[in-house]
Amino acid sequence: MSLRKRNQVWWIDFVAPNGQRIRQSAGTDNKTLAQEFHDKLKAEAWRVTKLGDKPERSWNDAVVRWLKEQSHKATIETDKIHLRWLDKHLGGKPMASISRTLIDKITDAKLAEGVSNATVNRVLEVLRAILRKAVQDWEWLDKAPHVRMLREPTRRIRFLTREEAQRLLAQLPSHLADMAAFSLATGLRRANVTGMQWTQIDLDRRLAWVNPDQAKARKAIAVPLNAEAVELISKQIGNHATHVFTFRGKTITQTSTKTWYDALKRAGITEFRWHDLRHTWASWHVQGGTPLFALQELGGWESSEMVRRYAHMSADHLAPYADRLEPLRKIEEK
Repeated sequence: MSLRKRNQVWWIDFVAPNGQRIRQSAGTDNKTLAQEFHDKLKAEAWRVTKLGDKPERSWNDAVVRWLKEQSHKATIETDKIHLRWLDKHLGGKPMASISRTLIDKITDAKLAEGVSNATVNRVLEVLRAILRKAVQDWEWLDKAPHVRMLREPTRRIRFLTREEAQRLLAQLPSHLADMAAFSLATGLRRANVTGMQWTQIDLDRRLAWVNPDQAKARKAIAVPLNAEAVELISKQIGNHATHVFTFRGKTITQTSTKTWYDALKRAGITEFRWHDLRHTWASWHVQGGTPLFALQELGGWESSEMVRRYAHMSADHLAPYADRLEPLRKIEEK
């Protein structure tokens, strides 16, 4: 029987011409509507098998497959946030119906929330990636509409002076101050600090490490511990069985809290995010003479382009070349 009722809802059950069994809910308690949906699915299955048509896939189908295939991504939770927002505009729509006009409407809707171009682009990047997968890998679409990114202003690197860093640490509660100081000493990302476990620490060798599944580039990172980092870790011994940094016996997941922003305000520091602690660490390194190739390895960056953002922080190595030019005017001796 092609239709069965379960808990007041009709279910579809039939075998397609290619031998595949189609079994799914019709999503209704109305038998007439369920029969129409059944007939539509059966006709599509026949056209796919006999005429070579591509099966009609919905945006929801694409999201499910994307999340399954990309579950290893370090940023998958952020993707989920963007996908939940996109569901308001794309939920239930056939993939083939996603047009440039619809994408422009999505862009306008996100901008209407008062967010920056960069925030809009992060949402559009997920949409673009799924559309490309549907064309290139899944072969669900013959072509995908162009996703136009918005222009983003070149953002300057925000970092603290040492005096500003000291002011900030003095205003933070001890558990956040220790984590912030550890970030300034190692350059580790927030998730790597909050998720740091004792199994990742070797104080005798003054070494910590980030496992591949915890790293943004999915490659293990060795983290040499300077004297300050060793002292900060040593303070935490005995506080928790598994995690290094905790608060009142519980693990920490969020750092950019009201407490963080209140401390910034008291310290007189503006336009500064927790992630900027990593920028500060990198900037201090370059200002101290650390070569970019070494900084790239220390920070676990996959691309040298990411590290070159800090190149302007030091030009000492270029000074001898600048002096090679003969002066246009005679320099008078004093």
